[in-house]
Amino acid sequence: MLGLCFHTKKLSGRVKISGSKNAALPILAATLLTDEKCVIRNVPDLEDVRITFALLRKMGKRIKFENNTVEVKGRLRNGALPEKLVRKLRASVLVMGPVLSRLGEGSFALPGGCALGERPIDIHLKGLKAMGASYSVLRGRMLFRNQRLKGAHIKLSFPSVGATENLLMAASCASGVSLIENAAVEPEIIDLCRFLKAMGASIKSAGSSYTVSGSPVLGGADFTVMPDRIEAGTFILAAAAVGGKVRIDGAEPDHLKALIKKLKASGVKINEKANSLIIIPPKITKPINIITGPYPEFPTDLQPLWAVYMLRAAGVSRIKDKIFPARFMYVDELKRLGAAMALKNAVLVINKSILSGTNLRACDLRAASAMIIAGLMADGQTRVYELRHLFRGYENFFGKLRKLGANVSMEKVKK
Repeated sequence: MLGLCFHTKKLSGRVKISGSKNAALPILAATLLTDEKCVIRNVPDLEDVRITFALLRKMGKRIKFENNTVEVKGRLRNGALPEKLVRKLRASVLVMGPVLSRLGEGSFALPGGCALGERPIDIHLKGLKAMGASYSVLRGRMLFRNQRLKGAHIKLSFPSVGATENLLMAASCASGVSLIENAAVEPEIIDLCRFLKAMGASIKSAGSSYTVSGSPVLGGADFTVMPDRIEAGTFILAAAAVGGKVRIDGAEPDHLKALIKKLKASGVKINEKANSLIIIPPKITKPINIITGPYPEFPTDLQPLWAVYMLRAAGVSRIKDKIFPARFMYVDELKRLGAAMALKNAVLVINKSILSGTNLRACDLRAASAMIIAGLMADGQTRVYELRHLFRGYENFFGKLRKLGANVSMEKVKK
């Protein structure tokens, strides 16, 4: 598939934010901790979610998915993940903790996902080893021996989101008490903790530390996934970059404080309503620098979209990404539109630019959405190829943009 984008003067209207992909994936993995039925609502219909369903089915679960609600039933029977599925989804690593805490053994290939440079899972593995897991590598797979996980004191070397989620799930069914320090505190992790507690897990949090008292048996739960703060940020930045008054329904302002602070500094007016944000772009955009970091700092997932927004700023702005420095792969593609930006010592320098439509190729999920927004800003027609990335993380992205008045469409690539 390719996306066709034409210059759009302004966006206008309202858009409803879907459930969070980054919350739904670990919550789905957590259903492996029980044999009882789980009902999970507000689950976005995405490629990554569908792959997760396939993984759960391979491990013995029965899945029913209708109207953004998934029903998960069945026993965990198999701890060997098929490599073909694992390579499609980096979040597949999240089943490690639940599988090992329930079965004591498993076989996992290294996960796939977006090409954002090296993203090792050593923090996951060190935490699991502290809980008693041991493994060997054979033909590209990690083979974990049959051993019951035990509570442990774990201090993460970096507040990794995935490792925090994995260890919280592992500790929930391990024997004894676990203390996880220097952990991530993203809203998606808080949502996972809520789900685990709804299943009967004992979890207490204090700052960046979690204390988990393991239980051999967890029950089913009925749970609603939080709204997607990255999708909300994407549409907020789309409104700021393209222009026009837009209402974002379902957004949680508390989850977007770093973004909102920077937007207001750049001149954007933001009116906060109950579960909604109204975005009014400035006539003159001020250049604002950002540095990405772990929550509550500016999210790395939104930095490509911030870069596109800063192309309309009256001056020079800079972006430094402390999480994924390789995320700047989109820069050369945006230059094809006429974007005046350059990487200097791992810092992206951006100048005000007049964009002209051309053909682009998306290199990852968030770059795909950034290129589409840039295409709406550019004169003429822009074609964005490799949209498979986009469908991994946005539900009905083109439909929502069209509802705001964007001149966008999708076409199949002729082979």
